[in-house]
Amino acid sequence: MKKIFVVLCCALAMISFISCTQKENTAAQYKVAMVTDYGDITDESFNQITYEAGKKFCHINKIDYKYFRPASDSTADRVAAIEQAVAEGFNVFLCPGYAFAGTIVEVSPIYPDVKFIALDVSAGDILAAAIPNYDYDPSKYNVEDYYNAKSVYCAIYKEELAGYMAGYAAVKLGYKHLGFLGGMAVPAVIRYGYGYVQGANDAAKELNIENEIIIEYVYGNQFYGDADITAYMDTWYKDKKVEVVFACGGGIYTSAAEAAKKVAGTKIIGVDVDQKATIDAYASGITVTSAMKGLAATVNTLLTETILNNNWANYAGKIETLGLISEIPSENYVALPESTAWNSGFTQDDYKKLVKEMFHGNIKVSDEIGAEPKTAIKVNYYGNIK
Repeated sequence: MKKIFVVLCCALAMISFISCTQKENTAAQYKVAMVTDYGDITDESFNQITYEAGKKFCHINKIDYKYFRPASDSTADRVAAIEQAVAEGFNVFLCPGYAFAGTIVEVSPIYPDVKFIALDVSAGDILAAAIPNYDYDPSKYNVEDYYNAKSVYCAIYKEELAGYMAGYAAVKLGYKHLGFLGGMAVPAVIRYGYGYVQGANDAAKELNIENEIIIEYVYGNQFYGDADITAYMDTWYKDKKVEVVFACGGGIYTSAAEAAKKVAGTKIIGVDVDQKATIDAYASGITVTSAMKGLAATVNTLLTETILNNNWANYAGKIETLGLISEIPSENYVALPESTAWNSGFTQDDYKKLVKEMFHGNIKVSDEIGAEPKTAIKVNYYGNIK
């Protein structure tokens, strides 16, 4: 009996050794590159999240990793960055943001053996990049006719769900005069904004205070803050008495933060990641919450499946919309952070109940971006600042 036990232990050890060796051999075939869209890896948004997630995975698994920054914000320069990386032997690419749609269209047929993990690139983005005068009706087209789907995986996110959570939380936490400052009015930003409006509206209806809630709504028409946008935010906080602004779009939060720090008690809601540490650097305690996407989780899952588990075939060609996969908040691809400024009006347990209701479909959030949400609260839409 003892001999049998020893033999079994040896067999299990050998299987474990072979499995680990196979994974190491598979990993050795890959070099991972991250290409920035038009910012840098310190943008505290898509580029930085993607870069850091890729770096962590590759460090742990001893895989070569490098980031490339295009010379300018153009498809041609993004393509050039990928060409340079391929020439250096990189064969798995992390591509964050819709701006990579045109790049994917161009490079995926040229490099069929290279794998592209595109974050926040939708079928509509690809069609718009590939078809002159695209009419924005994806149902008329087969998107796979316009790029090499076998070498591309696209993840998009239910921004409307994260936006909804943020708007709902803001009203439940006691704020009545809200603002939304979007970057450019691209689909992802619009979904965030319209979700925010829906969440605030539903919370107001639950509290029976629809007539007390106002939302000021505007786009900066760029993904960074500047003096003009800061001046515009000054009028919201100082003159209109806006209490909290959802700053949604890369570095545009800087203008909201610059304006908010001048008026005691005013607040900001962050986006994409937990931005508390970044925004609170302008004024302590200024961040209410953040409407987050699971970019890091997506990167980790796809690199694990592609490199360690050799499962690229299960993901290639997919354009997946990621959102709620569980009634447990931490397991989802959209969420509010634990750093949210909970109070008796909206506790962490209340948030868990909200997620549970959303996951089970008891709360419906529209992802429609063709028309402004119908609301019982007042929403003032101002278009673009610039």
